[in-house]
Amino acid sequence: MLEKLRELTTEMKNEQTRDLDNLSIPQIVKLMNEEDKKVAAAVEEVLEDVAKAAELIVASLKNGGRLFYFGAGTSGRLGVLDAAECPPTFGTDPSLVTGVIAGGPSALVRSVEGAEDSQGLGQEDVRKCGVRAGDVVVGIAASGRTPYVIGALTEAKARQAVTISLSCNSGSLIDHEVDASINVVVGPEVVAGSTRLKAGTAQKMVLNMLTTAAMIKLGKVYGNLMVNVQATNGKLRERVKRIVMDVTGLSYREAEKLTDAAAGDARAAIVMHKTGLGRSEASQLLLHTGGNVRQALEMWAKMG
Repeated sequence: MLEKLRELTTEMKNEQTRDLDNLSIPQIVKLMNEEDKKVAAAVEEVLEDVAKAAELIVASLKNGGRLFYFGAGTSGRLGVLDAAECPPTFGTDPSLVTGVIAGGPSALVRSVEGAEDSQGLGQEDVRKCGVRAGDVVVGIAASGRTPYVIGALTEAKARQAVTISLSCNSGSLIDHEVDASINVVVGPEVVAGSTRLKAGTAQKMVLNMLTTAAMIKLGKVYGNLMVNVQATNGKLRERVKRIVMDVTGLSYREAEKLTDAAAGDARAAIVMHKTGLGRSEASQLLLHTGGNVRQALEMWAKMG
């Protein structure tokens, strides 16, 4: 087991950082920055795999499926983070994207390292989440061999869910029989084996791509604007007004008035402005297109 771990890229010693403890702080952060530059290049190497996975997610969500992330340690925390940011950013139901970490919610703030060693726990968590056919399960493990993640993917496959693996080693064990695999090989870490560094950054980048691409294709974005953002605080209410100003060309006061008339919904405000419809009619139009602003406007143009 130990010998196999030593063979993993994520566990190898980085020849560029052998004298790390002798460096000054400016030298340390410069060296870390140099290593971090390699992450984007590594992600670029697997963009086709990321795109394939995103397409599977879009197909599932469009057909009523849900997206689940399962991981342990840093990988699990990153999955939970990505899932938690979807509702405020894209206005999704919290149940659409769910992040699950080995050891449960307490593992988010305090390490529960032993939890990752149980395949059974991964299987049990999939069952607890009620994963079913048509859902997508993404197993995240920097090493590519975490038993908890293997168990989660195995149970998900048995339930006929779409399965995707994300690791930072080539030929990972979690790749076995999945529908899509993403292996971002970032090389040895600055601190040997500390996969919260380059591996964690790579995983964060990929997760960003998966959900962002999916939400764009689900109509949660108009142009490059997060029109489905939920105005739940002062900052987000101001963002909605800026979005409306950007799309319509209205002044701040005009956009504020329109946004109020649209009950804070940027999508409705845009449709109201571009069609002359009232909020109720604009909302009905959006309902027919699943909240997709562009499709709603195209539908209105055909009706006219």
